[in-house]
Amino acid sequence: MSDFKFEISMSDFKFEIILPPCSPFLCVRIPPVMTLEQNNERVPPVALTIAGFDPSGGAGVAADIKTFTACGCFATAAITSLTFQNTTGVFGAAHQTAETVRRQVLPIIEDFTIAGMKTGMLPTREVIVEVARLLRETSLGRDAAPVVDPVVRSTSGYDLIDDEALAALRSELLPLARVVTPNIPEAERLTGMKISNEEEMRRAAQLIREMGARAVLVKGGHLTGEALDLLDDGGELHTFRAPRIETTSTHGTGCALAAAIAAGLAHGFSLPITVAAAKRFVTDAIRDAPPLGHGCGPLNLTTPPR
Repeated sequence: MSDFKFEISMSDFKFEIILPPCSPFLCVRIPPVMTLEQNNERVPPVALTIAGFDPSGGAGVAADIKTFTACGCFATAAITSLTFQNTTGVFGAAHQTAETVRRQVLPIIEDFTIAGMKTGMLPTREVIVEVARLLRETSLGRDAAPVVDPVVRSTSGYDLIDDEALAALRSELLPLARVVTPNIPEAERLTGMKISNEEEMRRAAQLIREMGARAVLVKGGHLTGEALDLLDDGGELHTFRAPRIETTSTHGTGCALAAAIAAGLAHGFSLPITVAAAKRFVTDAIRDAPPLGHGCGPLNLTTPPR
């Protein structure tokens, strides 16, 4: 009597079970799980966030890491500021020095090839100048397509950078960005103009692009009506629309959108396709948000991208 064999498959893992005749013993034959070539094909792109830390987990590097992971990237991070906040507001912050930020970033870029990156809260002029220096002088500026989220005010209305830092953001960092992603209040502070409709969003995007950025995504979530975002990519305009979701779970939306864009660029997608996918991801994350906290709640950043 010959051996009785059958195979069991679990995802990409397959093994063979052998039942010898008249034997109390069970033999299991396990092949190599994956060849080196197959493993190399599955290596995720590495994405870096340089941003503030939100201990409540809804925004900043915590949101970025969750988003990078959901979007198929290996997440790395450097912290620019330790904020004191929860869903109800921001109560203060302890900023990192430019040297501390540099010493966080250098070991990462010496060990990994960074395929995508984003900046978030850069609280001081010194930190902004240092991040711009890293982009100009290291592989970070060559290998990644920088997404600059100009975080100047929290969802709860807390000012996160001063005018001196804002001036450095304009002069030092925007010219190095692949895309800048301001919301309406941020675009108003960058340009000095009032924005209340789509035409004014177009004008603001053009003005910010004239500051040196290759592309500008003005996010219209603070306006009424449908959720409209406008992308000016080197003068080529794209609009992205979605139904507005009535919810208070909006903590970290800007962080998640910028991180999703950085992840898409890390995977090699074009900017318009990446922005469309990132907007779908954030819309779904808002719709699926858990009822957490007593203020502006966090998103569901485990939502699968589509």
